[in-house]
Amino acid sequence: MRPSNRPAAAPASPLGLGGLAPAALPGQLSLPGEVILTFPDNRLASVLFGQYDQNLAKIERSLGVVAHAIGNQVTLKGPPESCERARVVLQDLYDRVKSGQRVTLGDVDGAIQEGTLQGILFPAGTGTEGEKLSFEQIATRKRGPVRARNAAQNVYLRALKQNELVFAEGPAGTGKTWLAVGHAVSMLEQGVVERLILSRPAVEAGERLGFLPGDMRDKVDPYLRPIFDALNDFMDPRIVERGMQTGMIEVAPLAFMRGRTLTNACVLLDEAQNAASMQMKMFLTRLGEGSRMIVTGDPTQIDLPHGQRSGLSEAISLLSGFEGIGHVIFREGDVVRHDLVRRIVGAYESASRRAHDAAAAAFKGTPER
Repeated sequence: MRPSNRPAAAPASPLGLGGLAPAALPGQLSLPGEVILTFPDNRLASVLFGQYDQNLAKIERSLGVVAHAIGNQVTLKGPPESCERARVVLQDLYDRVKSGQRVTLGDVDGAIQEGTLQGILFPAGTGTEGEKLSFEQIATRKRGPVRARNAAQNVYLRALKQNELVFAEGPAGTGKTWLAVGHAVSMLEQGVVERLILSRPAVEAGERLGFLPGDMRDKVDPYLRPIFDALNDFMDPRIVERGMQTGMIEVAPLAFMRGRTLTNACVLLDEAQNAASMQMKMFLTRLGEGSRMIVTGDPTQIDLPHGQRSGLSEAISLLSGFEGIGHVIFREGDVVRHDLVRRIVGAYESASRRAHDAAAAAFKGTPER
């Protein structure tokens, strides 16, 4: 068990680099394969290390180093390259904590992947060490800066900023909807668009719910609840409620989009794999001047009646490659929701591949008539 980071603080190093000194303390030496870091602020160091040093433990598992924390000092031991990568990650995370941002295990994962990408593009000895590659980020008034946690999310945020229509497909837990809502809120707050229109097909996930009581909003609320949750993550609930009353924010089922022209708006269609072909065509042709459109879905979780083709897959095959249209694919390794979710998605993907390979082998072995 690693010692706790609660003992008295070691003296701060005068050699601070951006508030962080990757140097040995007096009387200690930084040996090959060992890096000693001292942070000026003991309270911020405690936040950086995480409760019971969980953030350091995450870095240990991911980078193959041993991290020993005492007060505001951490000693990294392991292969020199791994220690250097861990040092860069800790520097980046400390800067985030110093600016008032939270650091979760997901943020640690993101910083590790960001540092890995930096090392791939600008390896040591190329003369480009001074260049800094940062993942894309969005910022809202309530949430503050939100940075991509992996390369796929980085590509996604870049596509959202560069294209008028973006398709995002991939498994649950990759941040497709959450980041899309955050991007939409940031554009609304910056005045790029005048309103948000958030939509989903009203399709049950494999079970019949029957008639729901209440008015129209009560009836559609269960289908649109995930979008409300994401919206409340990025905006104050009172502002969300006021925006819905004034029409600045509209949350509606896909069927309500017919016949409309959506101008100066950011329009998000979530769970698009459950939109039929004609519904998808209807939705995409609502795009008006000054508007942006985001379409997200998981092609492996289609709840349409048997034999009905998903409009998402058809639209991607028809429109990918057009100017102004982005297409981002998330994989099972891009899941950021929880480590267990990543493994669950991976297990289902592996089972699906095995079933597909077995069916293909059986078909290949069938004698021709």
